[in-house]
Amino acid sequence: MYEQYYPIALVFGFAGALVTFIVLLSTFVGPTKVTRGKYKTFECGSDPVHDVRQRFSVKFYVVAIIFILFDIETVFLYPWAVLYKEFSMAGLAAMMFVEMLLFLLVLGVGLVYVWKRGALEWD
Repeated sequence: MYEQYYPIALVFGFAGALVTFIVLLSTFVGPTKVTRGKYKTFECGSDPVHDVRQRFSVKFYVVAIIFILFDIETVFLYPWAVLYKEFSMAGLAAMMFVEMLLFLLVLGVGLVYVWKRGALEWD
């Protein structure tokens, strides 16, 4: 019954064994001498200008979250676009179109809300 999953399990098992082997090999073969330079901050080959532990503005996180939300929209749009022709041959094109239209409408309302709240303003 599960014979069709054996190749996938074999690939995952091989990948896990390879990762484990490489990590263990680097642990045993790699240098372990602790020097002062290893604890020094390294930034593009030059000494850092200021302390690296500075605070980031919340705006960066807001932009990242908004990007992730609208990036996930693309993840949902792709399978819909691929399967739309199949569903249209089965007579379900109108239902699929309305579903995606509602999905895009909800995302559009979310975009307008974010825009009105000023989350896209950088000032």
